[in-house]
Amino acid sequence: MDSRRKTIRNALVRFLALAGLGAAFALNPFTAPIASADADYGGGCVLYDGNPAATIDSLRFRCGPAQQDNIFRDAAQGAVPMGVKNGWVIRPLDMAAWTPAVWIGKTFYTGPDGGYLMNRITPAGIEGWPANVYSAPAILDGRPTWALNYAPSPTPQIYDEIREITPGVWFGYSWSRDPGGPVALLTFALA
Repeated sequence: MDSRRKTIRNALVRFLALAGLGAAFALNPFTAPIASADADYGGGCVLYDGNPAATIDSLRFRCGPAQQDNIFRDAAQGAVPMGVKNGWVIRPLDMAAWTPAVWIGKTFYTGPDGGYLMNRITPAGIEGWPANVYSAPAILDGRPTWALNYAPSPTPQIYDEIREITPGVWFGYSWSRDPGGPVALLTFALA
């Protein structure tokens, strides 16, 4: 009986160890892969098709300005955002640090061809600063983009353009329409 108990106990220990390892791999994002990379721009700058959080993290902390510009140029216009989207200023870095105190994203009231949006301002998400949303050629490369035109807002000189870089993640530029031509103010992401 002792040898039979020992065999059963050893089998139970092996089973529990394997079950524990399986659970650890399933629950721990540091030991299990998050997602497969769809586009690798080098140096850890990776876009993940099915993982918006990983794509946003990469844009914010691993992609440099030249890589971000290439990501925008490589992207198709994509779908127009609809509903509430969280937002992050990507660059300039000093602005990215304090922006969440005044801007946290946008709410899109759009259909397949555009519509309008309201910015979500303050951490409370108060809606303000409207913009019209429509398809237009991008300032950066002339290809189709979603234009966010702030003409109806208190800052009519502001003009944003975004493209869907992975499903559910938009990246783009905020411009100031100055008399001498457009001036890039910042880049941002929405998800």
